[in-house]
Amino acid sequence: MEAIPRDYGERCQFDRYCKLVLYHEALDYLREMQRRRDRETSFDALPQAEMDKLCMEDHYPSDSYIFSSHGYDLLIANELVADAFSSLSKDAQSILILRCVLDMTDQEIADLMGMSRSAVQRRRAKTLKELRTKLLAIMPEGG
Repeated sequence: MEAIPRDYGERCQFDRYCKLVLYHEALDYLREMQRRRDRETSFDALPQAEMDKLCMEDHYPSDSYIFSSHGYDLLIANELVADAFSSLSKDAQSILILRCVLDMTDQEIADLMGMSRSAVQRRRAKTLKELRTKLLAIMPEGG
């Protein structure tokens, strides 16, 4: 029997090749981990403004109160505001919906509802004042 097998040199070369490949894989892994540590930030370290960009809130139609006028809807999420808005007359609601949702002018609202422009303006101003008064009356302290 031979002291050194004939393919011993080939085995040593293959062994060296395997060790070299594993060594470079380890280096690549460590570089990748360092790159991630440099680029990633924990959620604890993010400022609130950045955190707000990442967060998302779901809105469902069942969470809002819907008021309609002339085929257009106004969704109100706040229950107190919806209660105050629902206590208004239908014409007053229509005027506010057309003004706030569609951004229509008083003249356009007047043409649509068959009223004069000045009547629409007076009703809108009166309705907004009435709504503001109701909201201040039902709002909790400091709200």
